[in-house]
Amino acid sequence: MSGSLLLAAVASYAAEGVPVPPQTPPVTQAFRLPAAPRFDGQVIGDPAWSSVQPATRFWQVRPDEGRPATQRTEVYIGFTSDSLYIGVICFDDEPTEIITSDSRRDSSLEDTDSFQVILDSFHDKQNGFVFGTNAAGIEFDGQVVKEATGVFGSGGGGFNVNWDTSWNVKAFESDFGWSAEMRIPFKSLRYGAEEIQTWGINFQRNIRRNNEVVYWSPLSRQHDIYRVSDAGTVEGLELPSQRNLKVTPYVLGKAARGGELPTGTHYDEDFGFDIKYSVTPSLTLDATYNTDFAQVEVDEQQINLNRFDLFFPEKRPFFLENAGQFSVGDGQEVELFFSRRIGISDDGEAIPINAGLRLSGRMGDATNVGLLYMTTEAVPGIAPGNDYAVARVNQELENRSSIGALFVSRSGDGSLLPPGSDDHNRTYAIDGRWGIGDNIDLEAWAAKTDTPGLSGSDVAFSISANYSSAAWTNTLSYSQVGADFNPEVGFLARSNYRKYSGLLFRRIRPDDFWGLHELRPHVSYTGFWDFDGFHETGRLHIDNHWEWKSGLEVHTGVNFTLEGVKEAFDIIDGVTVEPGTYKEEEVQFVFASNEGAALSFGINVIVGGFFGGDKTFLGPSLRYRIGETFSTELSWNYNDIELPVTNGDFEINLARLRVSYSFTPKILLQALVQYDDRDDIVATNLRFSWLQSANAGLFLVYNEVDERGLGAPPDKGREFIIKYSRIFDLLN
Repeated sequence: MSGSLLLAAVASYAAEGVPVPPQTPPVTQAFRLPAAPRFDGQVIGDPAWSSVQPATRFWQVRPDEGRPATQRTEVYIGFTSDSLYIGVICFDDEPTEIITSDSRRDSSLEDTDSFQVILDSFHDKQNGFVFGTNAAGIEFDGQVVKEATGVFGSGGGGFNVNWDTSWNVKAFESDFGWSAEMRIPFKSLRYGAEEIQTWGINFQRNIRRNNEVVYWSPLSRQHDIYRVSDAGTVEGLELPSQRNLKVTPYVLGKAARGGELPTGTHYDEDFGFDIKYSVTPSLTLDATYNTDFAQVEVDEQQINLNRFDLFFPEKRPFFLENAGQFSVGDGQEVELFFSRRIGISDDGEAIPINAGLRLSGRMGDATNVGLLYMTTEAVPGIAPGNDYAVARVNQELENRSSIGALFVSRSGDGSLLPPGSDDHNRTYAIDGRWGIGDNIDLEAWAAKTDTPGLSGSDVAFSISANYSSAAWTNTLSYSQVGADFNPEVGFLARSNYRKYSGLLFRRIRPDDFWGLHELRPHVSYTGFWDFDGFHETGRLHIDNHWEWKSGLEVHTGVNFTLEGVKEAFDIIDGVTVEPGTYKEEEVQFVFASNEGAALSFGINVIVGGFFGGDKTFLGPSLRYRIGETFSTELSWNYNDIELPVTNGDFEINLARLRVSYSFTPKILLQALVQYDDRDDIVATNLRFSWLQSANAGLFLVYNEVDERGLGAPPDKGREFIIKYSRIFDLLN
């Protein structure tokens, strides 16, 4: 544990005779099981667990940091020749008050009673795998890189909830509370070559009715379970040498009509496969042929009221495993490798992927490697045929430190260029991170691109310093991007700038003040200038977050903004923002009720100046659920804009309705309906999934796009897709 405030609290508790957290991370033991558990979620009474000594004593991060958990938790760790088993008993004095809010795979565990475990299988104190569940037996898994220091692309780390692997969980509720059993095949993990190993490990339990969050290895309030460097350890794991060869074939049928298609219904059939092979227990080779991602949920629509590119996250499974290892840059601003550039056009249309290979994992004790090769078909008038290659190496050092290099290449067939043109793009980069003590991190990266016809100012770099303690989170950063810097297989929101940014963020936990759990006053600034000194963008944000122990939150803030427009641009068709410098002020208010309740509500309100005029933004959202099976969310973004130009008064609406019903944790029906009145489009995505394991199974997908909007004559494009995939373990 770290932080002077936490140490003071521990000293106070000790003076009161209250048990205090250990000052060193705890240690537990893994036991070889005489037989596999019955695997019904009932840990109590199962003879397989009878000889296992559980890990106990959990400590609060909230609401009372450093105090013992209010409910007892017992965690049992065992293994057989092929699998790791984790059993948990979550005792509860009020079992009828257990909140189970969702049973969809990978849905959030924040608003439900839940249990999570992080496994640092290389014991490098930087990376890990997270597995979680609740009383409904949800399967939640994800991958942590560099202690999830920001989103992917920010410092090269993050938490990837879209990482999926093959494992199972069963849960059971009774008058003692609830319990669960996890079976994680060793083939689903990556680890070193030693026969007997020690791993880093930590457990988190949420007791939602009183917003209690507790950990086995104590953490300070600014950290969460991804803080691998403060995890405990589990000893005595006897691990097999992996022999893993899995093949996942798929077959697909599609029927489509309307939209831009000729008259009639058009049918298509396809097939392909993925292969996963363990070269070593820590190094995996993935291959894909004729890749298709028809089952992936569509993007959430966004409204762009500025002149810079929007960022849409990657959702395709093949690109998500070990995605953090390939990530270098500043998240959603400069990402030197952005996998959505492969197989997706600039307007979001799918480009056929012929085949791909990826070798990723670890070589030696602390060297992470990633090699990727993909090839795509040419689409006349849209995209050339391309070969993509990515190489990444990262050497981990002591105390959250590392150094690495990245190479990204695109080689095109030149089909969209004049004959004889050189169609290629290259990106070269180095990056590093240096941890100082428990609270300070320095991060930096530098990159250069190579594009025919562009030379000179083709470099970019960034450096940042971060301080994080129980009371403060402070950052300073500087970055710059040259006018000719062009990472075509990356994401670049804007170019030709210098950027300065900083944050002062304070956490205050009152002893007894209006029922408040935490106050978070903060101030931040971000500014962009071009290389001639012209101020392009500035934003000074002053805010305070008021969080009550009930889970209710209110944010009250003010923003001072500047937009320097050098060239006129159309904010919508027929409305032009002229060159000039626009200095504005706006107030911001955010309200969020307790999201653990069956019915919850939130709203974001921003009122102020906008490019010389005025803007009112309203962003209400409403969530409702029935138990863990049915959930729905309705959100609406409303923009009322008045600009001092011709036709400058207009409104823009974006509405989104998401409804899901979980028949079981593996069988899900979900609908996503979106309406954008700027482009007058209603888009519907219906998905039925029956998962066999991880992201393989049966998928039925219906997509419909009405390009004339609500209440207009039909002009719809429709498609129905059926896809079936199955994982075959050829060495089982």
